[in-house]
Amino acid sequence: MGMSEALGLIETFGLVYVLEAADAMIKAADVDLVGYENTASGYISVLVRGDVGACKAAVEAGVAAVKKLGEDGLYSHVVIPSPHRDLSKITALYSLDALLGENETV
Repeated sequence: MGMSEALGLIETFGLVYVLEAADAMIKAADVDLVGYENTASGYISVLVRGDVGACKAAVEAGVAAVKKLGEDGLYSHVVIPSPHRDLSKITALYSLDALLGENETV
């Protein structure tokens, strides 16, 4: 993954919240769904990439969607406008391509 694009991330508590967030994010702006990470204790993060404005709009839409379901579902969110290229070492581990295999689709 090239790191010239911004990253948008939302962390929620539970699958329903993260699916709602991801759906709202990719519908609201021209972003690509990078992947997700299911961490301990039920926290799940979703990552998108695109230009800075699109990532900001996507994260705002995702946060609003989660809040509609309940305030307790949202844990954190951030937009990284110009991520360092070394962050790709982390994000690559959680990309959909890595999880599904590069040639597989859902």
